Amino acid sequence: MSTPFGPRLIGEAEKTLNALLDRFLDDTALSEPQWVTLRVADALDGTVDAAGLAAAVADQAHFVDAADLVAELTSRGLLADGHLTAAGRELISTVQARITTGTAPIFNGLAADDVEAATRVLNELITRARTMLG
Repeated sequence: MSTPFGPRLIGEAEKTLNALLDRFLDDTALSEPQWVTLRVADALDGTVDAAGLAAAVADQAHFVDAADLVAELTSRGLLADGHLTAAGRELISTVQARITTGTAPIFNGLAADDVEAATRVLNELITRARTMLG
């Protein structure tokens, strides 16, 4: 049975993909929020300090404990002043390779037009939801 488009479908997709992510993170001692924090740091590529990274994580991922996440990852040697360390970059590279390989059967072969449409719709949903959050 197919789930109709809406919050339930998006929630099911998120929960299912998060369950897979937990498998990919299994031997890293990283939680999903810590992984997201590292990915945000990677995307910002050293353009912010620790406070700026915490603010970006709070804004993008809505983690109320973003500053604590940054502090934990800093104490583990994966971040320094909001920037990825060499160890942080290596960990991201290793886990991202697992994710790419592990999710290939899910994403490979999807029609380009479908991917483009889903990308547009999901980005629009995010924009509208962020507007509602103020």
